[in-house]
Amino acid sequence: MSFFRKLFNRVAGKTEEQEAPPPSVAAEEAVQEQAPEPQPELPPPPPEPEPELPAPEAEPQPEPEIELPVPEPEPDRETVAPAPAPAEPQRLGWFAKLSEGLSKSSRSITGSITSIFTKKKLDKATLQDLEDVLLQADLGLPMAERIVKEVSIGRYDKEIDPEEVKRILASEVSKVLKPVEVPFTFGAEKPFIILVVGVNGAGKTTTIGKLGAIARREGYKVMFAACDTFRAAAIEQLNVWGSRIGARVMSRPTGADASGLAFDAIAQAKEDGTDILFIDTAGRLQNKQYLMDELDKIVRVIKKQDEGAPHAVLLVLDATTGQNAMAQAEIFTKVAGVTGLIMTKLDGTARGGILVAIAERFRIPVHAIGVGESIEDLQPFDADGFARAIAGLEER
Repeated sequence: MSFFRKLFNRVAGKTEEQEAPPPSVAAEEAVQEQAPEPQPELPPPPPEPEPELPAPEAEPQPEPEIELPVPEPEPDRETVAPAPAPAEPQRLGWFAKLSEGLSKSSRSITGSITSIFTKKKLDKATLQDLEDVLLQADLGLPMAERIVKEVSIGRYDKEIDPEEVKRILASEVSKVLKPVEVPFTFGAEKPFIILVVGVNGAGKTTTIGKLGAIARREGYKVMFAACDTFRAAAIEQLNVWGSRIGARVMSRPTGADASGLAFDAIAQAKEDGTDILFIDTAGRLQNKQYLMDELDKIVRVIKKQDEGAPHAVLLVLDATTGQNAMAQAEIFTKVAGVTGLIMTKLDGTARGGILVAIAERFRIPVHAIGVGESIEDLQPFDADGFARAIAGLEER
């Protein structure tokens, strides 16, 4: 099942309560019934001067003053009531946030496109300038060449609207990304074991926490295994996430055997009836062979508990690392058998095109992207939305 899609329904779903009018009608009827009673009481008392005495009661004219402030808060409340209008931005808010997150990449590309093609005829020089811009955005040579070719068809020695170039860019990017747009799902295995890999600093541990939070919101029992035993900060961070979202955390002192911890975590998850177990791992690329040996050992130990595990291997990449992310994808796909990709920190780079280059080269399913620090900033990957945002186009 996919818990990312459910998150959208929960965030977007809102209800409005309305007060029933019948009570006011009943009150009016009660007043009407009480009205005839005071009429017979008025005629018996002959001393009319006494009712004239209460006439001074008319002096407390502050009553109209009280009535004046009363209507004032009522319109204020009415104006506050339409405040739930943010319901609409929530539906459109993700694309707006995506566009904002990719603004550095988008401005870099679209600003150059506008400069290149405004009041200029298409020639060899302008096409070369366009290719240079696309390469600088880390879109990759194959993608850059296809876009240049598509732009040149039937337009050589003619003026071309920069907006048309942006539409071609979005279309070509979407064609590459659409096949790898795969929602993150999990099956009936219990516990469903997810191995999370990536280099230190890519946002791996934070991503685990966010995924766990989303799963907990959907009612699943979650456990974290802090198998990055080389970093005390990673262990502490997972413990903080566990306390925050109500998930159990299996951890050991710094330097403990990571594979042994993974083994014990799976055993405990089975005993506790855990639905999803996230296993964090070390990510030190300085020693590639050691990394390969360690990950291989963890996988072998996991299979002793469950031959079909890990059921998913998620690679977390930091978009700000540019071409280094490409190298990381190559290493981890060979070492860990990556089944899906999550790209983080797209809001912090002008080279968001690296996701396109990685998708085209490795064909790894892209489950989600992150454009901010909050849990809501980690969202299912939308190929068309990403393509339009990076090309500086509006949402369809």
